[in-house]
Amino acid sequence: MFVDIAKITIRAGNGGDGAVAFHREKYVASGGPDGGDGGKGGNVVFQVDDSLSTLADFRYRRKYKAENGQNGRGGRCNGKKGADLVIRVPRGTIIREVESNAVMADMSTDEPFIAAKGGKGGWGNCHFATPTRQTPRFAKSGAPGEEWEISLELKLIADVGLLGFPNVGKSSLISVVSEAKPIVGDYHFTTIIPVLGVVTMGVGQSFVMADIPGLIEGAAEGVGLGHAFLRHVERCRMLVHVVDVAGSEGRDPIEDFESINRELVKFNPELAKCPQIVAGNKIDLANDEQLARFRTYMREHGFAYYEISAPIAYGTKELINAVAAKLATLPPVKRYAREEVPLAVLEKKKGDGFTVTVEDGIYNIEAEWLYKILLKTDMDDYASLQYFQKVLETSGIADALREKGIEEGDTVCIYDFEFEYVP
Repeated sequence: MFVDIAKITIRAGNGGDGAVAFHREKYVASGGPDGGDGGKGGNVVFQVDDSLSTLADFRYRRKYKAENGQNGRGGRCNGKKGADLVIRVPRGTIIREVESNAVMADMSTDEPFIAAKGGKGGWGNCHFATPTRQTPRFAKSGAPGEEWEISLELKLIADVGLLGFPNVGKSSLISVVSEAKPIVGDYHFTTIIPVLGVVTMGVGQSFVMADIPGLIEGAAEGVGLGHAFLRHVERCRMLVHVVDVAGSEGRDPIEDFESINRELVKFNPELAKCPQIVAGNKIDLANDEQLARFRTYMREHGFAYYEISAPIAYGTKELINAVAAKLATLPPVKRYAREEVPLAVLEKKKGDGFTVTVEDGIYNIEAEWLYKILLKTDMDDYASLQYFQKVLETSGIADALREKGIEEGDTVCIYDFEFEYVP
């Protein structure tokens, strides 16, 4: 089954806790603290796998979690780092944060993407020894790993998209100009999944063509196969609009052409601006009057137009040459820019709660949602710092610190981040 959209939850591993331990050795009266640090949690990493063509694997598994870091031990032994979890996806997959719909990554290259970072390991008690605190009996907990609810959307990477009503000959065309082997039949919706084919123009010259399942009027509202597959032409550099100029199914070819273009506008107005070359197919079934009428319409509206008979490859060479020439003038395949998840989205999770504890004069705050905001806060930027202080106030954390007796200059610790309290 072709699956091109999925929703999953990912969570990186938590950092291991630091250890509270003291050196014990014969003839050593006071060995001091020697608790080791916790190991870092594993990351959740996405990697392109060209052997995959759909997101079907994500229909049966919706939660993915990397390994936690191990806790520290005595003898200043640090915990082992948690293993990364590598999730493989087809090339062209867009990763978005669900609530904000922000694009986290466009998996169009071979570069791996760390979607959720593992939490840092907590410090062992050996880090907290001072001349006045020689036997610290506390250590830091490991920081939580990032957790996101994300959507995966596959947008095929193709230079050219074939558009048209069902049974106009798109599959026949791609089968004769490339090595693709789509199902070809004299009935509607023989193509129910997108088909990619590489069109070779010569040594070192080729482009990718996508045969998109047939559209009908009302597709943008879900009629027929609906707009589910229109997302696969959003990356295309240009479109080849295949029309049955013979009207062999009793439809008017001009109305067909206009109807499909209206569906493009409804789905995404930018698609309507994409360069189009029109291929008038089934000319062997059309009479002279039909051909002349459609030619006149194309000329009046300024479209590049080529007449073909796809099954016998008549006119296809001229069409493909024109497509290649047009592609040479167009920018590369669209890539989606990464977007930052708004801090306001993270702040909504402040209802998840928090804890404030005091150990040897250090005020420790534990709240996974707050740690996410902290990671995205630039402490050197005044506006960003003001926003973080506002979050502390509106969440009740600032009140909890004051209830614990905090004073100006005291140390506040949020997992592995420390700062001086300023009221």
